[in-house]
Amino acid sequence: MQREVLIAATPETVWAVLADPYAYPSWVLGSGDIRAADDDWPRPGARFHHTAGAPGLRRRDSTRVIEADPPRRLVLEVRARPWNVADVDLRLEREGEHTRVALRETAEGGLLGLVANPGLHALIALRNGLSLDRLRQLVEQRAGAFGH
Repeated sequence: MQREVLIAATPETVWAVLADPYAYPSWVLGSGDIRAADDDWPRPGARFHHTAGAPGLRRRDSTRVIEADPPRRLVLEVRARPWNVADVDLRLEREGEHTRVALRETAEGGLLGLVANPGLHALIALRNGLSLDRLRQLVEQRAGAFGH
């Protein structure tokens, strides 16, 4: 499933937020504290260690970079085991003074990956849409603060 958002900032400005592992709890719905991050994030293979999941179901796990092509594409393996392991593909495309960000999430494992439930998929799509809206707000706030 894919969700998109148009952000009033350049791809480089959006990428700067994606390249900050400590920003993820500010925009990814369900993401908790970041306990540690590799110094070379977002190089492929780099990880950050987080708490993820709904309240009462939170688990410590990690997110790993699969592919990075700054400022155009970031592919992550997001883990919140035992509930979910998913590949998240973020694509950034310049549209004039804006950036269109497309997020595609593909379940790769975990208990939720075993469930073929349209209602669950709709909730994941809703979560991803809300996360992208939070990303838009964060990027535009940062861009405004720095005069971009």
